[in-house]
Amino acid sequence: MSKNDQSSQEREILIDVRNLSKSYGPIQALDSINFQARRGDILGFLGPNGAGKSTAMKIITCFLEANAGEVEVGGYDINEHSIEVRRLIGYCPESAPAYGEMTVQGFLDFVCDARDVENRQEAISRVVSLTGLESVIHQSIETLSKGFKRRVGLAQALIHDPEVLILDEPTDGLDPNQKALIHELISSLSEKKCIVLSTHILDEVEKICNRALIISEGRILVDSTPEDLMRQAPNHNVIRVVMSEDNKSMIDAVESQEWCEKVDRESDSTFNMVPQDGKNHLSDLLATLKDTTLQSIHLQEGRLDELFRKITKGVAA
Repeated sequence: MSKNDQSSQEREILIDVRNLSKSYGPIQALDSINFQARRGDILGFLGPNGAGKSTAMKIITCFLEANAGEVEVGGYDINEHSIEVRRLIGYCPESAPAYGEMTVQGFLDFVCDARDVENRQEAISRVVSLTGLESVIHQSIETLSKGFKRRVGLAQALIHDPEVLILDEPTDGLDPNQKALIHELISSLSEKKCIVLSTHILDEVEKICNRALIISEGRILVDSTPEDLMRQAPNHNVIRVVMSEDNKSMIDAVESQEWCEKVDRESDSTFNMVPQDGKNHLSDLLATLKDTTLQSIHLQEGRLDELFRKITKGVAA
C-alpha cells in the first residue's frame, strides 16, 4: 500500500453508504449502491441526467427516504439520528430555494435562526467573504443574477460550518469566471471537510476532485481517482506526429518498435502512435524519429469525457 493510500485509509469516514436503493414506482433510481467518503475528499458524483445522482444526495441529506440500505453520516444513521445528521451537513441543491423578497442579509439571518447558529454576525461575515457576496448583501435575492443566487445558496450551506458539504450541480449555468470562483472556494474548504458534488461537467472533476464515482441507471460503474480514469481514457499517451514530408519507411520503423501497439496512418506524413502498455513513450518515439524533420508532435493525455461516454454508452442524456 502506498503512503498516499495509507493516509487516505487513516482519514475519518464521514459518509458511509451501504446497499442503498430507491425506486419511483417501476423506475429504479438507485440499485444497491455502496461508497464511502472521508474527511479531505472532494468526491465527484458523475452521471447522465436521470442516473440517480440527485436521488442519492437527497437521501444522504435526509430529504428523501430510501427503500433499502443504510447510510451513516459522521457515524450517525440517517433514519435513527436525522437531526444530528442535518447538523453535520451543509446542502446546496441544484435549484437552491430562497425567499426572493428577502435581502441576502435577511435570508442569511433567517438561516442562522433555523440552524440555531451562535455568533451569527461572525458566521454571516465569514460566509459572505468566502462567497464574495459583499456587494449584494443588502440587495433582494430576486434581483440577483444566477451566479450570485448560486453563491447565496452556497453561503446558506456553509453558515453553520458543516463537516460535510453536499453540492448538487454547484456551477450549473455559471459563466467561466463564476465557475473558477466556485472551484477555488470548494478547493479551499476541502482540507477539513468532506465534499460531495454532483456534476455532468467532466472538466470540473479533473480540476478539483480527488475521487470520482460514475453512476448510470442507478448503479455505480466506477469508483476511482480522476488520474486513474484519465489513464483509462481513450487516446491516453497516444502521440500524434506530423512530419514535414512523406516518409512511409519511417512510419514502418515506428510501427515495428516493441513499445508500439499500432500506428493509425492518416497519410504518409501524419500518423498516431498507440503505445503498447499505455505509458508515455515520447522519448522513445523521438529517438526513432531523430533523423526526421517534424512539423509537429503532440502527446495526448486522453480525456475524461471520452471515457465517460464509453462507460455510460447507451444511457440517454
